[in-house]
Amino acid sequence: MQMNRRAFVGIAAAAAASTLLPRSAIAQPLPKAKNVVLVHGLFADGSCWSEVIPRLQAKGLNVTAVQNPLTTLPEAVASAEKVLARQDGPTVLVGHSFSGMIVTEAGMHPNVSALVYVAARAPDAGEDYTALAKTYPTPPASAGIVFDGDEGRLSEAAFLRDFAGDLPEAKAKVLYAVQQPFQKALLTGKTTQAAWRSKPSWYAVSSEDRTINPDLERFMAKRMGATTIEVKASHLALISQPDAIAGLILKAAGQG
Repeated sequence: MQMNRRAFVGIAAAAAASTLLPRSAIAQPLPKAKNVVLVHGLFADGSCWSEVIPRLQAKGLNVTAVQNPLTTLPEAVASAEKVLARQDGPTVLVGHSFSGMIVTEAGMHPNVSALVYVAARAPDAGEDYTALAKTYPTPPASAGIVFDGDEGRLSEAAFLRDFAGDLPEAKAKVLYAVQQPFQKALLTGKTTQAAWRSKPSWYAVSSEDRTINPDLERFMAKRMGATTIEVKASHLALISQPDAIAGLILKAAGQG
């Protein structure tokens, strides 16, 4: 049967377009994950996942929260890869905030079946994330970063207002108390690969985010072809909206 020219051109155009899309945007079977590995970002430690963890465990998932060293990107990636290597079977890798950099790099690990970004950075391979972020209005929290030599942290005022703005003050102060300093060198790292180009991805945008510009989050989620939800939350949606975040992770684990 002869194909007319218009049909052929349409098929050819569609095929060409598909090669430009991240592979995560193309339908593919999703393995049911047994494990979830959670990675925290700046101004935090592994306890920031304390509201999400029991919700995942209640569904029978094996959950591990990585203690990100916040030193350099290669060292942070290595800490996540060590945990991923211990997992038995398909694993969902989840990152909040800065640790989206870690998820993007470490997500290439063969145990990783899906990626979840929670108000997180999602750079392309070799991309200068700082330059990308500067194409959007600077979020208020950036002005609250203070340095003691090479160690950076968020001031208490900025933490309460711009990082954890939708949490009760008493709870936000507890989180501030366990804030871990980061090394300046961490901010200079660039990813060498982008796992979201070959792994199915999910993204939770925080519409009230004052730490990462919400429009930047929307751009990154759309670029990676992620299954995206939007929650009315501060940067800490994983604490203020744990049902929504846990639900997204469960979908990535094949339980949604």
